[in-house]
Amino acid sequence: MNQNLAWPYATVAMTPNRPRAIDIYAQLMVHAADLPNEDLFAKMLASQTIGSGILPIYLGLRKSAFMALFQRHFPGATPPQISPMLVRCWSETRLAEREDITALLLEHRAEIDFSEVWLAEIVAAACMGGNHLWQDLGLWSRADVTQLMTQNFPTLAAKNVHDMKWKKFLYKQLCQQTGIYVCRAPSCEICVDYLHCFGAEE
Repeated sequence: MNQNLAWPYATVAMTPNRPRAIDIYAQLMVHAADLPNEDLFAKMLASQTIGSGILPIYLGLRKSAFMALFQRHFPGATPPQISPMLVRCWSETRLAEREDITALLLEHRAEIDFSEVWLAEIVAAACMGGNHLWQDLGLWSRADVTQLMTQNFPTLAAKNVHDMKWKKFLYKQLCQQTGIYVCRAPSCEICVDYLHCFGAEE
């Protein structure tokens, strides 16, 4: 996994713009259609507006998909304005990597709501960042990512029995799928890099 990305991040908990993010979140939730994942989408959008996370414009979706998401989940609301300084794009050299992560997630979708499809693409885009998944998504805590995974991709989330960090966990699943085992440690518990994969994500 390429961790060498130069984009800065600032979590909502750390930035002086936190009150603005909370205000944007509240405004979006007033328009929420009472469908799954609206709390998560509103947090991502609020964070992106103040420069938190590393998702590119439209949360990493195509513009048409983003507009469909926004109109479905926040009818009557106006999409938050994203500063041109925050418009990011991904190297095409990592397109296959994003597609693999998206496919992995979709294999395990709950099939309760179509927003799971959008979330799979958004999570895959966030995996291109170099920080914890909840930070790169612009969510407000690790608990948000755990909610995202268990609610939308429950059979995959159930495999994370040792509470591995979510981005590490997703890449480990990809490696196991393809038969590539990049870690030489016979078990996680005795690995010298244990804390890179497990433990706090604050």
